[in-house]
Amino acid sequence: MNKIKSIHFVGIKGVGMTPLAIIAKEAGIKVTGSDIEEKFITDDFLKNAKIVLFVGFSKDHIRNPDLIIATGAHKGLNNIEVLEAKKRGIPVWTQGRAVGEFMKGDLFKREFFGISVAGSHGKTTTTAMIATIFKENNLDPSFLIGTGSIPSLGAPGHFGKGKYFVAEADEYATDPELDLTPKFLWQNPKIEIFTNIEFDHPDIYKSVDEIREDFLRFADKIPNDGILIAGADGKQIKELLKNYEKTKITFGFSPLNDYVLEKVRYEDGKMFFWISSKGTSLGEFLINTIGDFNALNALASIVAGVEVGLSLRNIKRAIGKYSGSKRRFEFIGSLKTGAKVFDDYAHHPTEIKKTLAALKKNFPKSKIICIFQPHTYSRTKALFSDFVASFYDADTLILMDIYPSLREERDITVSSELLVQEISKTHKSVFFLPRESYVVEYIDQKKYDESSIIITMGAGDVYKISEKLIAKS
Repeated sequence: MNKIKSIHFVGIKGVGMTPLAIIAKEAGIKVTGSDIEEKFITDDFLKNAKIVLFVGFSKDHIRNPDLIIATGAHKGLNNIEVLEAKKRGIPVWTQGRAVGEFMKGDLFKREFFGISVAGSHGKTTTTAMIATIFKENNLDPSFLIGTGSIPSLGAPGHFGKGKYFVAEADEYATDPELDLTPKFLWQNPKIEIFTNIEFDHPDIYKSVDEIREDFLRFADKIPNDGILIAGADGKQIKELLKNYEKTKITFGFSPLNDYVLEKVRYEDGKMFFWISSKGTSLGEFLINTIGDFNALNALASIVAGVEVGLSLRNIKRAIGKYSGSKRRFEFIGSLKTGAKVFDDYAHHPTEIKKTLAALKKNFPKSKIICIFQPHTYSRTKALFSDFVASFYDADTLILMDIYPSLREERDITVSSELLVQEISKTHKSVFFLPRESYVVEYIDQKKYDESSIIITMGAGDVYKISEKLIAKS
C-alpha cells in the first residue's frame, strides 16, 4: 500500500470519482485520469487541481501507474483501460472499494475516524453539512462528497490534516455487471448516518426489503464503540432498528425520537428550525437553504457534531455557514424577464414531491414551472405510478426524454410520452419537449416574469438548461 505513488482514474469526471482524485492529489500522489469530452459539473475542480486528463478511453492512457481506480460507468471493470491494466498486472480498485480504502487511511499512512452518510435521499447534503460543521470548528476533516461546487467547502473532495474522514455511502452496486456488492459495504466507519430508506435502483434491487437488509448489513459493521444515527420517522428505518442491537440515536419530527425537529420556518431563502432532545430545548438553528427535508439533514449533521464532542454553540454557528451544494436546490439566477431559476438533482418521486412542496411553501404566490428529465428506464418503469403522482405542486410541467445513464440499454416499453399521457389525466398543464433546445425555446417564448419560478430537475444533464437560460439573460 505504501508503494502507491501514482493513480490513474478511469471515468474521472464522475461525481464519485473526482473527489477521490482530488484527495489523492492533495495527499501528494501523482494523479491522471480519462473520461469522455462531454462537460461535467466536476470539470473546473479537476482543472484547478491540475490533474492530467485524457479524452476518451485508450490503452495508451495507461502509463504504468501503481494503481487504477475504475468507475461503474463506461463499462466499468470491462473498460478497455481497466482490461489493459489487468493484463499488465496493475492493481485495480472500483470506486466503491477506493472510498473504503481511502477512509481506512493505510494508503496515506494515516488512521482516520470514519463517518459515513447513507440514505435513499439526502446523503450528499448531509455529508456536506457535517464537513462544513467540522471545517468551521477547525477540525480540518477529509471529505468525499458526490457533487460539484459546495460554497461552504469549495471542492467536493479534500485531504485534511484532521482525524475525521466524512464520506457519502452509496447502496448502489460496486459494478452493476460484475460485482453487485453494495458500495457502502467497502467502508468501515465508526459513525454511520442513515437519512432514510426507500425503494430505488430497480436495476439492482427487487424490493425495498432487499435494500433495507443491505443497510442493516452496513450498520452491523459499526464497531461496538461506534454509533448509528438514524432518521427513524420512516417505516423502513423503524423496521431496521428492530434488528439492530448496538448503540443508536434517532432523529426526526416524531417526539419518540432522541432528537426532535419541532418547528420549521422559511424566510427569504433561509430556514429556521427548533430542536429538542429528551424534553430539553436545544434552541433555534439557521441554515441558508430551504426544505423540511434539509432541516432533517441538518439535524442529522448536528447530532454527528454533538457525538464527536462539539458544543451546540459552535455547531449552531458553523451550520449557519452552509448555503447549499451544486445541484441541490441550487439558485442559478434570474432571467431578464424576472423569473427565478433553480436546479435540483431530484430524480425519485419522493424527492420531487418534497422539493416542489418546499418551493411552494417558500414562494406561495409564485407560479412553478418544473422541467423534469427522468433518469434511467428501469427507475421510470418501476416507479411509474409514483412519478405520475409527484408533480402536484408544479403549475406547469415539462417532461424531457428519459436520460438512460451510461449503464443501461433503451427500453421501448416505457417513455416520457407515456408519463405525459398519464399525468395529463389529472394535471392541466403538461408538455413533452424531448430535447434541450425545445425547452429553451419554449421558455424564451413564454417570457415568464418575476411571479414565476423555473426549476430543472433530474440526475442527468438537465442542469445544462438552467445554465443556458441564465446565459441568455
